[in-house]
Amino acid sequence: MAFIDEVLQRPSYGWADENGNLVKPTGKQLFTELCSRINIFKSRKNWIALAGWFWVLCLLPFVYLFLTKYFQWKLLLLCIFYSMVVMGTHGTIWYHRYGTHRAFVFRNSFWRFITQNLVVKLIPEEIYIVSHHVHHSKSDAPGDPYNASAGFLYCFLADTNHQLISKDLDEKNYARAAVLVKHTGIKINSYDQYQIWGSIADPFRTAALWIANWTFWYGAFYLIGGHALACTLFTGALIWVIGVRTFNYNGHGKGEERHREGLDFNRKDMSVNQYRPGLLAGEWHNNHHMYPGSARSGFLPYQLDFAWYYIYLLYKVGAVTSYHDSKKQFYEYHYTPYIKAKKDSIRELVD
Repeated sequence: MAFIDEVLQRPSYGWADENGNLVKPTGKQLFTELCSRINIFKSRKNWIALAGWFWVLCLLPFVYLFLTKYFQWKLLLLCIFYSMVVMGTHGTIWYHRYGTHRAFVFRNSFWRFITQNLVVKLIPEEIYIVSHHVHHSKSDAPGDPYNASAGFLYCFLADTNHQLISKDLDEKNYARAAVLVKHTGIKINSYDQYQIWGSIADPFRTAALWIANWTFWYGAFYLIGGHALACTLFTGALIWVIGVRTFNYNGHGKGEERHREGLDFNRKDMSVNQYRPGLLAGEWHNNHHMYPGSARSGFLPYQLDFAWYYIYLLYKVGAVTSYHDSKKQFYEYHYTPYIKAKKDSIRELVD
């Protein structure tokens, strides 16, 4: 089998049936799979699946305090801004454009570390990055870890049910999987350690960095605005980590063909450009699927791209040494021919 076909842990219900059609598991099957994969008592290799949900549960006390003790409308607006703009933009920058597609290059590990920890950390890199390579290779086909055609829950629970790396890779394929995340600076397990922990990331280093990240950000928020601000922004982090689990379901038309003329030029899959994630976090998803290696995906004048603005700012100050920008190609091969064809059609009608 090809590497891309076996790098992810196959769910118990499989990716496709005997005829090659997408398997659409029931809700019961999805939750059974979830419970099996986070069961640390069943296997220590489940630690990374459990970590993602454990971090989410650790945010609940902050949400409780925000709602019961510190709630104010202005803080709610700040909470939403931190979630949708700050956390969302960071996800686009770190996990998407750098982590998966290496669309730009940091000058050194200092700027990489700063960018990695710009916000409250909630997702281990390997869960996002490895599976996202598979997503682009198999978009909207069986094997796509968050195939929108299989339903909302299929996508919402994908980080646990479909995005984990396989636990039985051979040494060659494990090395290939590790290369996909090595550039992010995480501590990589040796093959012997992988056989023990079932992950690329070292669990102890992952836990230490998570604790350090949360301690730093809670302390920084507290110094700026006390417990009220800290609880507000940690609540925003929870909203983001829930919302990001729903993104690909919506970003791929909820499993339906929803491309719009003059907006969604990539027709090779069901990805669509959405205004909210585009304007708030630079995630113009159809553009991204057309040019996944581009550090910019907001190509048209109205397509704000805060992720790109951050990357370009770092480039101007020397923290980023190079980047790839596909805006010129987008106009040359897609938008300009579209506008020309539209004008020609109007002339024909007039004549």
